[in-house]
Amino acid sequence: MAEVHVLDHPLIQHKLAILRDKNTGVKEFRALVGEIAGLMCYEATRNLPTEEIEVETPVAVAKCRTLAGKKQAIIPILRAGLGMVDTMLALMPSTKVGHIGLYRDPETHQPVEYYCKLPEDIDQRQIFVVDPMLATGGSAIAAIDFLKARGCKNIIMMNIIGCPEGVKAVQEAHPDVELYLAALDDHLNEHAYIIPGLGDAGDRIFGTK
Repeated sequence: MAEVHVLDHPLIQHKLAILRDKNTGVKEFRALVGEIAGLMCYEATRNLPTEEIEVETPVAVAKCRTLAGKKQAIIPILRAGLGMVDTMLALMPSTKVGHIGLYRDPETHQPVEYYCKLPEDIDQRQIFVVDPMLATGGSAIAAIDFLKARGCKNIIMMNIIGCPEGVKAVQEAHPDVELYLAALDDHLNEHAYIIPGLGDAGDRIFGTK
């Protein structure tokens, strides 16, 4: 079973507290989602392989390390996942971006696919699937299913807030996928919302309440 990493860095936790606040407006909420994603990306990329190279500085030759092996891809689950992409790209500017469009059926709470567009060489990349919330786990599982059907093997899931039900579901469906969370909340309510959570992340990012 792959690890579940709950990141307790003080900066992440501070920003998360503001993110949860019902009085936080759209502009600040959107910025905070990006900032938290950037801090999480720093941790989620910790084990990317590197190789040694020589770089000529103005005074001598330095032995440095640079990224090696597989290239990366960020796959946001639409639409809320888009809020996590830009700051990750600022850290990894040559990374390709794919998109998986899912929505949750309001009656069954199950994911329904409406869009999937991925880089042609997606199966050759280290993939970061991003979505602010991991609730039932249905959307995460479906997105990972799509990727694995296209030959992808190296997948990391990044969510700002998760809950035990969603974590368990993803682990059971995809035990090889590492999970990175900024917070692991208490439970899901009868409407499949994370408690205490932060409400609907997509609505709060895009102001569509």
